[in-house]
Amino acid sequence: MPLCLIVGCPNSLKSTRALEIKEFFEKEKKKTVYIISENDIIKKSEIEKNNVYQESAKEKLIRAELKSNSMRLLNKNDLIIMDGLNYIKGYRYEIYCATKASRAAQCTIHCVVTKEKGWKFNEKRDKNEAYAREIYDALWLRFEEPISTNRWDSPLFAVTDEDKLNMQEIYETLYERKPPVANQSTQNPPTMDTNFLFELDKLTQDIVTDIVSARKIGNIGAIKVKNSTETVNIPSEVNASQLNRMRRQYLSYSKLHIHTAGDLTKAPTLFVQYLNSVLSE
Repeated sequence: MPLCLIVGCPNSLKSTRALEIKEFFEKEKKKTVYIISENDIIKKSEIEKNNVYQESAKEKLIRAELKSNSMRLLNKNDLIIMDGLNYIKGYRYEIYCATKASRAAQCTIHCVVTKEKGWKFNEKRDKNEAYAREIYDALWLRFEEPISTNRWDSPLFAVTDEDKLNMQEIYETLYERKPPVANQSTQNPPTMDTNFLFELDKLTQDIVTDIVSARKIGNIGAIKVKNSTETVNIPSEVNASQLNRMRRQYLSYSKLHIHTAGDLTKAPTLFVQYLNSVLSE
């Protein structure tokens, strides 16, 4: 059930690399390969490309469809390639959790290009495919670079526009290594009734409030969270708005992975594990 996550700034040859990987795996390894393309989803949505990245609500819908289309295709042997910017660390973590819960192998391909060269590539694109300058610059500022020490970005293959991918190593990573074992933080949070999401929203908000309050009275280092078996470690530079953004990302992930049985007793620990995972480097 392997998945290959393509990551990169605008015009870093992401789709070119996706096609190269597809050709290698189909011809050399006789695998069935599916490319799920962010650009294709945008075209089908009939939303102008620059408008997608200008309005967060529209971009969120595109990301959600990219993820759901990819996860739906996961199976035992076929290779799924997610071709898109995939620039948000929390979003990549969600993908990691989903593939890990499915016992699927995964790798990240980071397509690297200089900002200047990327803009030159952009100027050669068809008008309907090109980024406006302000959107291009904004996406570069938003980009959260994958790091090999982050388990959700690893194994990581970085490739410049002048490099060749090591296809055999990618194949061995996806098909010959054992996939990661699912743990509590990547398993789907259970639900006891239809009020689960409401209760989870309130519970996670209370945890964030407690963390912020602890900070205000001078508590530093590990913070004990009520009803959790673990402590949360929040770097001093992380503020309340950033914590709430992570909370919303966790709720979005939970909304897509609700089981029909269970309770909220493990939710505080799962949320703490999520925060620690996203914030760890």
